[in-house]
Amino acid sequence: MLKSDRWIIRLAKEKGLIEPFEAAQVKVAETKAGPMPVISYGVSSYGYDIRLARTFKVLDPAKEHRGIVDPKNFDLTAYTDFEGDVCILPAHGMAIVQSLEYFRIPREVLVICQGKSTYARCGIHVALAPLEPEWEGRLTFAIINTNALPAKVYAGEGVAQILFLESDEVCQTSYADRQGKYQKQSVLTPPKV
Repeated sequence: MLKSDRWIIRLAKEKGLIEPFEAAQVKVAETKAGPMPVISYGVSSYGYDIRLARTFKVLDPAKEHRGIVDPKNFDLTAYTDFEGDVCILPAHGMAIVQSLEYFRIPREVLVICQGKSTYARCGIHVALAPLEPEWEGRLTFAIINTNALPAKVYAGEGVAQILFLESDEVCQTSYADRQGKYQKQSVLTPPKV
């Protein structure tokens, strides 16, 4: 069953489901220059809009690279490190990024993730895997610019929506039980085998 805003708020308060946590949808943020519109984040009716952290590993296809991308032997040397509030994704480029939020998923819950429509309407796609039962940590995922032009992405603002699905039966083996390789990740983590 898809879980509501009430359930998300309750579990965030009682079990630390999401940290840091916003109990309402944030559309305007206070800055030194005054209130500024942001790509929304926080609780929605049946989900939570997560934020982008300030750390990026950017791949620019216009730069010369040698080798091949191999998830079994991942090489980060082709990626450029960037830290900041606004990251420019090169045309047809991508970045490996991380959520600002830390998650603690209950044993009877699976979380599905989708990119926000604000970015999708700009040709910027977010690629996230499901959050498995009893997975804990900060999400590492990819943002892909499908445009022939560079594109901006904003740290501290909404990037994807997560939906919580509760099973009618608790799983036999959770992510924590099988000691998943990305359990409790707190830093941007490249693929592991």
